[in-house]
Amino acid sequence: MNKIATTNAPAAIGPYSQGMVFGNLVFSSGQIPVDPATGEIAGPTITEQAEQSCKNVGEVLKAGGSSLEKVIKTTCFLADMGDFPVFNSIYEKYFVSCPARSCVAVKDLPKGVLCEIEAIAYLGEE
Repeated sequence: MNKIATTNAPAAIGPYSQGMVFGNLVFSSGQIPVDPATGEIAGPTITEQAEQSCKNVGEVLKAGGSSLEKVIKTTCFLADMGDFPVFNSIYEKYFVSCPARSCVAVKDLPKGVLCEIEAIAYLGEE
């Protein structure tokens, strides 16, 4: 197992890594919409936050040797299922391979954000 560490995505805010590589798979930790350059939430709307969360997942996967195009499965967490249509419109721009997905509403997310995304991606050739 190899830990993933990149300054292009937010640092872990607890006792975990940004992601792990194991065999031919890359596992990202849940990525919230924190701008890694500023440490601030990317904006107040689901549009801004979903964009940043997707970008953060992409950077973790890249640091692990994979990419958004090789994602097999995502798990998405929303603070409000009313944001689902807008979230989907952003998500589909990044996860173009249409990976398997679970999307659930949760009571709270870290730092009061509106969404969080985690992914499992393939490391080898498509």
